Amino acid sequence: MRHAEFRHHRLVQVYDAECRWGPDDDFFQAVVDETPAARVLDLGCGTGRLTVALAAAGHTVTGVDPAGASLAAARAKPGGERVTWIEGTSALLPERAFDVAVLTSHVAQFFVDDAEWAGTLADLRRALVPGGRLVFDARDPADRRWELWNPVDSQRRISLPDDGEVRAWTDVTGVRDAVIDFTHHYHFADGERLVSSASLRFRTEAELRDSLTTADFVVDRVYGGWRHEPVGHGDGEFVVIARAGRLAPVL
Repeated sequence: MRHAEFRHHRLVQVYDAECRWGPDDDFFQAVVDETPAARVLDLGCGTGRLTVALAAAGHTVTGVDPAGASLAAARAKPGGERVTWIEGTSALLPERAFDVAVLTSHVAQFFVDDAEWAGTLADLRRALVPGGRLVFDARDPADRRWELWNPVDSQRRISLPDDGEVRAWTDVTGVRDAVIDFTHHYHFADGERLVSSASLRFRTEAELRDSLTTADFVVDRVYGGWRHEPVGHGDGEFVVIARAGRLAPVL
């Protein structure tokens, strides 16, 4: 199943157990906290790990995601009632409603098609106030992280809250024009086996900058890691901070 890790109720539990709070969450929270009591959009919020934390920090937070199973898990988290949850895409966003927008966990790479990415950036530009900030991460293609997505290097065991354990691994199934197709495999202790397939687009720094400029954003910073390292000297990431332009009108 495509994107089953976000859509299948059992795999959503596995995703939540595997993807704990980390340095990336610290980074995003620190950037958002620079704007006190901000109106925050978390686009592609998933199971709401960061979303709920931002609300607990005093921000007014909206989490948007197309996967209903992930949103159900997010709503059920302690503090989930403080967040406005929307099942859908960026097309549903209101105009000039947010001071900060975040896309975490490489959500930006799921927009494989350039037209889809451009449309999402246009929606974000419309949803942000002039000067509002957009913060997101994407893997640096020069790091070639997908070469570790194979049954040997990606083999892992994930402990679940009910004391169960899942054996998982990832396998690349295609490499085409900067798009990586892959499948996650999950074997449960009770014998059930599930898979989740997806594709990610690895854009260069220049491509990301060009797409942001076209969408009327001004790029403030691009880091290479979560400790503000320069590109090429960090975690194999592009960590982007941009501002919505002030000159172009929002139509």
